[in-house]
Amino acid sequence: EKVRVRHRPRLLSDNGPAYLSKELKQFLKRKDIDHIRGAPYHPQTQGKIERWHRSMKNIVQLQNYYSPSQLAEAIDDFVEYYNNQRYHESLDNMTPASIYYGKEKEVRSEREKIKRETMTLRRQQNLVLVGV
Repeated sequence: EKVRVRHRPRLLSDNGPAYLSKELKQFLKRKDIDHIRGAPYHPQTQGKIERWHRSMKNIVQLQNYYSPSQLAEAIDDFVEYYNNQRYHESLDNMTPASIYYGKEKEVRSEREKIKRETMTLRRQQNLVLVGV
């Protein structure tokens, strides 16, 4: 599917050694990606990813895993759910996939259709209840 990019891609990271390498800097430059580093000792800068990690841990830690492959499968399932099924308040109750693939209008239109149909059905049921 075609993806709309609304802004220049950027990488937000902490100041860990993996993010300070010359190789990463060159790679990001080749790909035309901006690199933004958070303030040292300030994990709140990475609030969204920190929240994602917390959500994942809350779900994944509910089970016992007897092999690394079972854990990997549980994480994969969570990522699938988080990106394609879970509605996010910060995304106007859309899934990340809906936003990424530019389907906001289509989703909103479908929601409005369902809302109209539901309201019509409720009106009809209420009229039956009052005997009209």
